[in-house]
Amino acid sequence: MKNEEIKSMSADELTETLKSEQDNLTRLRFAHAISPIENPMKIKTSRKTIARIKTALRAQELANNE
Repeated sequence: MKNEEIKSMSADELTETLKSEQDNLTRLRFAHAISPIENPMKIKTSRKTIARIKTALRAQELANNE
């Protein structure tokens, strides 16, 4: 997910996307623990996406408070 896509989302959409991305990360970690997944870089990508979403949510929160 690109930064432009994330920044164009509303807070509700970001919250929903964050929840689904966290669930996806949990599933990837679990699958990788049982048997190595084909592309372990998906875990890293998922973590970075979660961080981007959290950053965008915080930026929106700060913009609304000012």
